[in-house]
Amino acid sequence: MKSSVQIANRFREVIVSDTWVAGTNFKDQLANTNWQQATQKIDSLNTIAALTSHIHYYISGILNVLEGGTLDIRDKFSFDFPPVNSQEEWQKVMDKLWNDAEKLANLVAQMTEEKLQSVFTDKKYGSYQRNIDAMIEHCYYHLGQIVLLKKLIPDSQ
Repeated sequence: MKSSVQIANRFREVIVSDTWVAGTNFKDQLANTNWQQATQKIDSLNTIAALTSHIHYYISGILNVLEGGTLDIRDKFSFDFPPVNSQEEWQKVMDKLWNDAEKLANLVAQMTEEKLQSVFTDKKYGSYQRNIDAMIEHCYYHLGQIVLLKKLIPDSQ
């Protein structure tokens, strides 16, 4: 199997398709999370909705590059999102995540080994593979936070 396909599958695992590494994934965790739970504030912690939008922000930024665009995302804006005020808005947040994650995985799977090892927009960012691997690790980091937040939020909302 091509390494690009393996990397794409690893990315899918954390977002939608498998539970091998963490015993869960974003889709499993968010499937039964309603908008009130997703927006529940606990002390100074980020909400589930904020973490979900944050992950999508980075996925969409990398996706834009893979689709031929520029790298426009900036860390300082990675938590700047409009509030989620309804189940419909929450569903749109999740749908954008699932759709863009699948687009990203499909584009990664098509990459050549040469492309994976080439410079990602600027030498200071390293290779495409380094950035995609970092995205996967970033997803697992915030997935863990979401799992913990769900334990702190009552199911009865």
